[in-house]
Amino acid sequence: MMKRILSWLSASAIVIFARLITAVHARWQGCEPRETQRIYYANHCSHGDFVLLWTVLPASMRQATRPVAGADYWSGSALKRFIGSDVFRSVLIERNPVNREQNPVAQMTQALDAGDSLIVFPEGTRNTGNTRLLPFKSGLFHLAESRPDVELIPVWISNLNRVLPKGEIIPIPLVCSVTFGAPLLRIPEEGKAAFLARAEQSLLALAMQEAGIDNESMS
Repeated sequence: MMKRILSWLSASAIVIFARLITAVHARWQGCEPRETQRIYYANHCSHGDFVLLWTVLPASMRQATRPVAGADYWSGSALKRFIGSDVFRSVLIERNPVNREQNPVAQMTQALDAGDSLIVFPEGTRNTGNTRLLPFKSGLFHLAESRPDVELIPVWISNLNRVLPKGEIIPIPLVCSVTFGAPLLRIPEEGKAAFLARAEQSLLALAMQEAGIDNESMS
């Protein structure tokens, strides 16, 4: 009981802190925030990405949404293990195939079968370069193939890489946004390459839309 209370208090503190530092706001451009099972897939440029996405979800949706994260990072200390496992209930994936004891797609489908939604990052690692997106890994395709009835929602996270750059531990206060797009519809018999290309384009379209909104607000 005490651990559950501590987890709830920690989650509330993280939400408040994230909103204070980033003044984050959600833009539901292509879907509504409703309690249906979903796979949110987003761009990945910071360890704080899933925190920010999780933060902007309504409280009832946060309770049923689990981030998929790297076990190597979130098992690095007792505090990280507590936050990753108890606060966020993350699905922790071993990213090094040599050390892997479980199939990552099986871990994710198990969480979906339990009724949870997921937050995933198809790039597989943080994008710290100048490109908008790294090539998507195949996991998103296999996940969509195995559970075709679960909505796939593209999400573009803007500005967080400047709030918490790689190697830094002190965040820089900046306004961030999280934009939710329209569900990516499955096409029967669509191959992996075509599916992943469409998934990438849906994210890039959100990025361009986000850039247009920001430019209009400054003009």
